Amino acid sequence: MPPSSLRVVYAFAREMHPKNSDVFIQYGTAGFRTKANLLEHVVYRMGLLAVIRSRVKNGRTIGMMITASHNLEPDNGVKLIDPDGEMLEESWEEIATRLANVSDNDLESTTVEIIKQVNADMSLKASVFIGMDTRYTSPRLAAAAANGVIALKGTPKEFGIVTTPMLHFCVKCRNDNKYGTPTEEGYYEKIVGAFKAICQKLPVSGDYNPTLYVDGANGVGGKKLNIIKKSLDGELDLHLFNLGGNGGKLNLNCGADFVKVSQSPPVGVEHVPFQRVASLDGDGDRIVYYYLDDENKMNLLDGDRIATLLASYIAELLKTCDATDLNMGIVQTAYANGASTQYIIEQLKLPVTCVKTGVKHLHHAALAYDIGIYFEANGHGTVVYSETAKKTIRKIAEEGEPEQRKAASLFVKFIDMTNETVGDALSDLFLAESVLRARALAAPRWRALYADRPARQLKCPVQDRNIIKTTDAERKCTSPEGLQTRIDELVARHTNGRAFVRASGTEDVVRVYAEADTTQAADKLAAEVAQAVHDLAGGVGDRPVLPE
Repeated sequence: MPPSSLRVVYAFAREMHPKNSDVFIQYGTAGFRTKANLLEHVVYRMGLLAVIRSRVKNGRTIGMMITASHNLEPDNGVKLIDPDGEMLEESWEEIATRLANVSDNDLESTTVEIIKQVNADMSLKASVFIGMDTRYTSPRLAAAAANGVIALKGTPKEFGIVTTPMLHFCVKCRNDNKYGTPTEEGYYEKIVGAFKAICQKLPVSGDYNPTLYVDGANGVGGKKLNIIKKSLDGELDLHLFNLGGNGGKLNLNCGADFVKVSQSPPVGVEHVPFQRVASLDGDGDRIVYYYLDDENKMNLLDGDRIATLLASYIAELLKTCDATDLNMGIVQTAYANGASTQYIIEQLKLPVTCVKTGVKHLHHAALAYDIGIYFEANGHGTVVYSETAKKTIRKIAEEGEPEQRKAASLFVKFIDMTNETVGDALSDLFLAESVLRARALAAPRWRALYADRPARQLKCPVQDRNIIKTTDAERKCTSPEGLQTRIDELVARHTNGRAFVRASGTEDVVRVYAEADTTQAADKLAAEVAQAVHDLAGGVGDRPVLPE
């Protein structure tokens, strides 16, 4: 494509999607995310970049998802999805940031520079899938994305309102037709179909109750479950709340992030003692469970709990299949509760890899195992399987001894039920429900597998978050000088003490995490560490601590 044909890039920008703000915006793990009124020019430019990325990948389809996930409704965002359904390759984050922030006058020349830098063959066809969440600003931004694709002569396909993981799934299927059919219906056929097949092999028994309450966060996940509900044939009795009506606002006092951070139940849900509730987030890529006991006490079952539940069942299936030569491990971040890590190592006898915060880091580390399970404590996670693992299990399902075949056929459906591309609240819900059903478990017995150590998260406003440098998967602070020594001194005063700090990826705050043997001790340790950050890292104002 000669430079003269790129003039339309500037024309589209000037006439339809001009850059009206000087606010610098950076591509991170979650893509770009900020106030929706600052994003239109950014999303248009990411349409350009998606076309370039598609051509670098020999015309394979790239995804663009318009969402701000668990953020409140005034925010929005955009993230790019690579051909295998994974996050955008990390080396392209700087390119995305550069393209998003240049002036309109420099947009055409910068686009030419990027095309040369990445050696894109602009004569190739380019395909981009576009999805969006339920925010009122999403349709306008999705249109800007499509215009960016069209400006560089790519082909956009708009999926309308879908969960983020559905779009990841469709991109993967479009580039690998063995994985599934690249439509919303194809998603239901594979994932929900596998759940129903497993249910037929696992009759309800023991303490398991197929009634499940779901907090939909007034977002897209609840709406899609409302569609799925009609096809479940009674195998799972879904009671759906916070579906976006009756004045409910997206993620406001509801949803997975609210439940996890506030440790309190969402508004808008009817509660029955010991009834398990699943809380989704706004775009359907996170899930946490909880229940209230007969004293109305909150009992949270977060991403750590889901990871250990799935791991214990997969390990059991592997043993029954006599396929224990397949290596399995769990990937966590420093935010994982220390009790969960201890349970995995000592009880499940599985290796644990700890990585930096951010799904891209967890996903990459999980791929090192034949069966890699990764979850952030916030409820974002999934299971990935190597081709060796899939072939081995399928072969056992066809040729093994009777008990092996039975376990392997369950495992095949378990794999089909998994959205391997990204954390998926709906897929994870069906996986968790399958294990609870197989184990005849009620929520209290699930929670009793181990006792969480009390933990507290705080944030400390600072002048410049970039002063904080870390190592050892963010568990040790290397800058500013003296801060880690101070943290070590404070931790040593507390039984089962553990604490770390890390810079926020989105705002000038330092995030503080602390654990100890009692709630009071965890609160005290978190406050002490936050004070140390305030004193040594340029804290803003007199009050160093804000609730996380």
